Amino acid sequence: MSTLKLHNSYSRQKEVFEPITPGYVGMYVCGPTVSGESHLGHARPYITFDVVFRYLQYLGYKVRYVRNITDAGHFEEEGREAEDKISSKAVLEKLEPMELVQKYTNLFHWAMNLFNTIPPSIEPTATGHIVEQIEMIKKIIADGYAYENNGSVYFDVKKYAAGHDYGKLSGRKIDDLLEATRDLEGQEEKRDSADFALWKAAPPKHIMRWNSPWGEGFPGWHIECSAMATKYLGDHFDIHGGGMDLQFPHHESEIAQSTICNGHAPVKYWMHNNMITINGRKMGKSYNNVIKLTELFSGDHPLLTQAYHPMVVRFFILQSHYRSTLDFSNEALQASEKGLKRLWDAYENLKRLKDRGNELQETAADPELDARLRKLVTEFDEFMNDDFNTAKVLANMFELAPVINSFKDKTLALTDISKATFELLQQQFYTYLETILGLTSVSAADNEKLKDVMQLLIDIRKEARSRKDFVTSDKIRNQLADVGILLKDEKDGNISWSVE
Repeated sequence: MSTLKLHNSYSRQKEVFEPITPGYVGMYVCGPTVSGESHLGHARPYITFDVVFRYLQYLGYKVRYVRNITDAGHFEEEGREAEDKISSKAVLEKLEPMELVQKYTNLFHWAMNLFNTIPPSIEPTATGHIVEQIEMIKKIIADGYAYENNGSVYFDVKKYAAGHDYGKLSGRKIDDLLEATRDLEGQEEKRDSADFALWKAAPPKHIMRWNSPWGEGFPGWHIECSAMATKYLGDHFDIHGGGMDLQFPHHESEIAQSTICNGHAPVKYWMHNNMITINGRKMGKSYNNVIKLTELFSGDHPLLTQAYHPMVVRFFILQSHYRSTLDFSNEALQASEKGLKRLWDAYENLKRLKDRGNELQETAADPELDARLRKLVTEFDEFMNDDFNTAKVLANMFELAPVINSFKDKTLALTDISKATFELLQQQFYTYLETILGLTSVSAADNEKLKDVMQLLIDIRKEARSRKDFVTSDKIRNQLADVGILLKDEKDGNISWSVE
């Protein structure tokens, strides 16, 4: 079996994977900011690193997979104040911030369960680690790489870059950053526009605030991941993953913070998945092409011609290498829907062939066919060891599918291959399709059930005139409860939904 190699975003090279501690792997992946519903772009990193998690376990490693929940601190500087996304969205939805966080965390977990992702080993929250963040900030100040101004604390990027390779991960140069960073009103608190906030003083009306040595405020976005990764994986761990859009400023900032606190770089291998585009265009609010996962599952979006089952979306994502751009279109999703069915039908036929095991011989009647099938199957491991190339694994499976169907239809004799090759084919097809790639079958009934559930949610969201009578029936409530959707009666006959 070949050795696992992965592309290290930091070195921009494919490197042999050698964990820091033999037999053990520590992996941190940046989780969602739970200020709203997850969208199609969120599906790719969490499905990608779910497969990485699964494959490392398949190789025999004991993996600690940490994926955080950002429930505070992911702010954007607008004028003189910092806008915390959680806090501002809570005001809009008339909810307590932690009520909003719980609502969207539940919804995220529900979608991840539909995608058949394995929950991480640890899922820490930013608000649960304020003390750790404050301690890191104090250490950075003490070492002379951060400064306080009006109750806010900023990391001194220029000073750090003078003695460290700042910008290496993202490929940016400090001089270019200082020139390109636009001056926003209120940035006079910073010594340089490239400096980033470790802690922000909370304006009077800011809901989420904590006491600190610098006054009441809330943490910056970047410091949370440094604090939680260090706490649960140590000051030097194996893999840090996330979307390519996080390389700068988020991951670049993490490296700088942790390096100052710990005296060395925090991560051995950086992994980044590429972006999803929509019909060739970057996904963004300005293009009106952000597709929420509930919209994807229900088909309730102007860009969608139908609803798509979560397993079809998972299959679609895995048909491309994680570092390649993946273009979403209805045609591509519909092709994936047909492809998954074709592959799963072959898998079911392969399982049925076990009943004909008495036909098999130790020696293959067709040595050429036997060698070809064995090569296609043994390449599964080779492709995954080559930077987790799920696309090539699935391509081989598609080559195997018509041969399996021919065995089932008896247009090819089962004795054409050896007993050992047949057993290897069965074992590896199961291991890869279900255990490593995490795929499951999708029947017409599954599609219709999900479609019906999503249609109910559409009706609730759109507040149809007849909605109250429609959704208060026990039958409807039970149908939604079966898939973890809970209805809640509110004032004036309104009904909202949440996820278990």
